[in-house]
Amino acid sequence: MATTNTASAPADDAMISVEGLNKWYGDFHVLRDIDLSVAKGERIVICGPSGSGKSTLIRCLNHLEEHQQGRIVVDGVTMTQDVKRIEQIRRNVGMVFQHFNLFPHLSVLDNCCISQTWVQKKPRAEAEKTAMEFLERVRIADQAHKYPGQLSGGQQQRVAIARALCMRPEVMLFDEPTSALDPEMIKEVLDVMVELAQDGMTMLCVTHEMGFAKTVADRVIFMDQGQIIEQAPPETFFNHPESDRTKLFLSQILGH
Repeated sequence: MATTNTASAPADDAMISVEGLNKWYGDFHVLRDIDLSVAKGERIVICGPSGSGKSTLIRCLNHLEEHQQGRIVVDGVTMTQDVKRIEQIRRNVGMVFQHFNLFPHLSVLDNCCISQTWVQKKPRAEAEKTAMEFLERVRIADQAHKYPGQLSGGQQQRVAIARALCMRPEVMLFDEPTSALDPEMIKEVLDVMVELAQDGMTMLCVTHEMGFAKTVADRVIFMDQGQIIEQAPPETFFNHPESDRTKLFLSQILGH
């Protein structure tokens, strides 16, 4: 299906370029001919019904999911099966998951240091300094010596964001970062993400938080049945959607 309200970043300015991306799980065609270009510093929110391929798409961008057809280029590096290329891309792409994925047996500080010392080979003292810098930034430095199980869900997600930032990525991917949180904890995580967006971080966020999309996004993408159905700046997307499927989705999620 042709994409409406196309607002793609120019290809020569692309931090991420996706061309003709297709993915199957067995016989299930989960991503269908995805074309997407994301500019450096651009903030994109991806929304759509469950099973539409949103999370699979962003997981393909750092090879957590393997695609069968198409081309992905991240910060000038073309994704292949070569392990060194995958590692190079992952060093530039931070990921925050729905369920935090913190190591329960490690302290908050250790969770933020482990990738720095193992992957980037930083000395422990330097890793700790970086970890505390980003824990301070997400306003949870006072919990550095606690374990994840001692924190609320919102606090754990802020630690997960700090951990990703410690690698100083060029791009941050968020896969429904608030969907596992109690309602009162959602705001504290979204506030941190808004601050990151204001700093000019390239961001792709899969979320149903439409208020966040209106506040932060340069572009909102609507997916359904493995396709990009519509994409536009928030003002256009929310007030003048073109596709009937987009209109139905917005009426269901916004209640009007």
